[in-house]
Amino acid sequence: MEVIYTLIPGMIFFGLLFVGVLIWAIKRGQYEDMEGDGNRILMDEDEPENQDGDPSHRKKRPGLNYPDAD
Repeated sequence: MEVIYTLIPGMIFFGLLFVGVLIWAIKRGQYEDMEGDGNRILMDEDEPENQDGDPSHRKKRPGLNYPDAD
């Protein structure tokens, strides 16, 4: 029974500590962009984007381009 007198205040302390860390993380913006990393990994940044829609900027890569793509 005496252990409970130590465990209850200790768990209340750790609970308040974790709530404080959660509030701190929310204020620092850790949870603002939940889908950004998942979408960013799918974006291909190897080739620069052409704004005028001209496909002549693309390089032909052997083995990757289909023969009828020319």
